[in-house]
Amino acid sequence: MINQLTVQELKQRLDRDDKPLILDVREPWECDICRLPDSVHMPMGSVMNRLTELDPQRETVVICHHGIRSQHIAVMLQRAGFEHLHNLRGGIDAWARQLDPYMETY
Repeated sequence: MINQLTVQELKQRLDRDDKPLILDVREPWECDICRLPDSVHMPMGSVMNRLTELDPQRETVVICHHGIRSQHIAVMLQRAGFEHLHNLRGGIDAWARQLDPYMETY
């Protein structure tokens, strides 16, 4: 089971400098519209081919637009041996709507 992290929980952690890896699995055009600072962009279709770029021991929060694609990737990562995974519930859209009114939405 993948832990679901709310945008408020992630923001609290980032504010106190408790920084997990934020893995953004959206497409490049989506990241051109908006993204979280210091996130690592790896489109969903490329993640499994790029596993060696990720640390399976590092706490990782997987994000996408609404939290659906990121949930799928988190499950795939878990099956590949990653243990410290979270899915951002509501994705970047929830972040923009609940926390950052200046962030572009789509």
